[in-house]
Amino acid sequence: MDRFFKIVILGFLVVFANTVFAQRDKPVSSTNKKAIKLYNAGKGYYDSRNNDLAELNFLEAIEKDPNFIEAEMLLAYVYTEKMQLKKALAHYERCIAINPNFFPDMYSSAAAIQLKFGMYEGAKKNFEAYLNFSGSQLMMKDLAQDGLRDCNFALEALKHPVPFKPINLGDKINSPLPEYFPSISVDGTRLLYTRRLNSEMTYTGFNEDFFVSRFDGKNWEQSVNVKPINSLTNEGAPSLSANGRFLIFTSCANPVEGYGRDRKGFGSCDLFYTYNVGDNWTKPRNLGPKINSRNWETQPSFSADGKTLYFIRGLGRGNSRQQDIWTSQLTNEGVWTDPVRLSKTINTPGVEESVFIHPDGKTLYFSSNGHPGMGGLDLFMSQKDENGVWSEPKNLGYPINTFNDENSLLVSSNGNLAYFASDREGGYGDLDLYKFDMPEAVKPNKVNYLKGKVYDAVTKKPIPAHFQLIDLKTGDVVVESFADEATGEYLVSLPIDKEYALNASNDGYLFFSENFLLTEGTADKPFRKDVPLQKIEVNKSVVLKNVFFDTDKFDLKKKSMIELDKLIVFLAKNKTVKIELGGHTDNVGSAKSNQLLSENRAKSVYTYLVDNGVPAERLTVKGYGDTMPIADNATEKGRAENRRSEFKIIAK
Repeated sequence: MDRFFKIVILGFLVVFANTVFAQRDKPVSSTNKKAIKLYNAGKGYYDSRNNDLAELNFLEAIEKDPNFIEAEMLLAYVYTEKMQLKKALAHYERCIAINPNFFPDMYSSAAAIQLKFGMYEGAKKNFEAYLNFSGSQLMMKDLAQDGLRDCNFALEALKHPVPFKPINLGDKINSPLPEYFPSISVDGTRLLYTRRLNSEMTYTGFNEDFFVSRFDGKNWEQSVNVKPINSLTNEGAPSLSANGRFLIFTSCANPVEGYGRDRKGFGSCDLFYTYNVGDNWTKPRNLGPKINSRNWETQPSFSADGKTLYFIRGLGRGNSRQQDIWTSQLTNEGVWTDPVRLSKTINTPGVEESVFIHPDGKTLYFSSNGHPGMGGLDLFMSQKDENGVWSEPKNLGYPINTFNDENSLLVSSNGNLAYFASDREGGYGDLDLYKFDMPEAVKPNKVNYLKGKVYDAVTKKPIPAHFQLIDLKTGDVVVESFADEATGEYLVSLPIDKEYALNASNDGYLFFSENFLLTEGTADKPFRKDVPLQKIEVNKSVVLKNVFFDTDKFDLKKKSMIELDKLIVFLAKNKTVKIELGGHTDNVGSAKSNQLLSENRAKSVYTYLVDNGVPAERLTVKGYGDTMPIADNATEKGRAENRRSEFKIIAK
């Protein structure tokens, strides 16, 4: 993508202005015949896109007539097209000095360049002068209004700098080559990023590859090329899952025969995925036509809940391409929904890129040149409320943002550190990766971390089980994922101070039920919750820890439906299984009342299952009262454990 977004729009001005000059039989500001002859020759070269000869002729024409404004103007255009912007600015300013009313767009052209280089006072003055002309002449009115807005924002931001002390990640990560687009696992131990390598084997002359480094507790280790994923075509913009074992990334088509042909896509750049089994990455696969299109898809960010994907889609080609942030959900069936563009609160008619969703699931960071900023691409933050509405984006402030383009922002799981790419002085060459402390005003929400292992209760072998973490208050699935295929391990981040239901299931096994209040657990020391699964065998039982009743009552609480719906799914998958629904109480009260209460609670579960399609003949009901305690009734904690509902396999 062209990084000089606002300057590129000047190309439209050049075409327009050239048309204006073409309509004149001869220049009106000079009577010097030699100067006019040189000007006409230069204009001919300019029209044929020979800018070098056009430059020489315009310079000679100006030497013959120093006030030859038409020659000054076209020379400014030549330097603009050659991206010699400081020279172009000098000649736009010279035009303004010769005749302030000659052509309004010389003000906007000068201002756009001044904004590009952070010359805010001068840019503001020229944007205001341009906007004071008649509206019918203003071909760049919208751009000028945006530019003036940015100047006002930048001048104010310069007065209130935010704390910012970037630290280079060192030579184990960075090199003389460009490094950018970092991605990190939620425990902060695995850093994956893109490095651009020089290559004569690609049509672009370079090859983007992934490199990975591990944190040993004190320092980053030497990064290594991720060879199973990298190819002779480009790989970039990686997004790691919470546990660092599922990767979504961008790969672009290479028209050179034989390179990257095994990665067939739907457009110029598509999103692919791979996952890590043990220490090996699987062969990358395309995310499919729901996500990828004939357009340009890149820069994915996969949420820590394992359900939501954010990415950039570019519509159109070249400089006319509009880049927006899109999102898609992963359904329970493992299918991506049709992507939707985020609202106009986030997306603008300009460029949005480098999207990153924090593990809190509600804080979005991205780059944009469409919101008020310092000029070019700035970094922004927006947060989603309980209704799914995004807040007005907040600029991260100066000097995090400058008149240069800022992107590739990554925020650590605990929200204290941010990582980004920069070509600032003092690095190892070109773009390097840096870290800095996040200012309080733009930190994400606090989250906790849960870690565990899913395994066979008897053999202790790891199981790649499907698991869900559910907010018991709302019934929303907060996290949905799979344990690692080789190790059975999982690592997730969760919002703080909430009560969760943990359900885990795998074919051939009884599902696992647990609930807990998560009040602690950092990225460095996650809260531990292992998950032993029992095979489906007669007389094996499961305590339904997320089935709830009020004291001495047998009406099911609404939040019990989450657990019972899981039991319905289990019975639907295992159609020959028959179960006994058992009710148990503590020893408070008479044995007779406890027996009756336990029977009624078991019947309530039975009624819910039957009402929701489970055949009655697959169910039996039994109340055990207080006769089968599993904990000491002398303590409140023990009595709470004894008050339980469970199911037991009686036939398989």
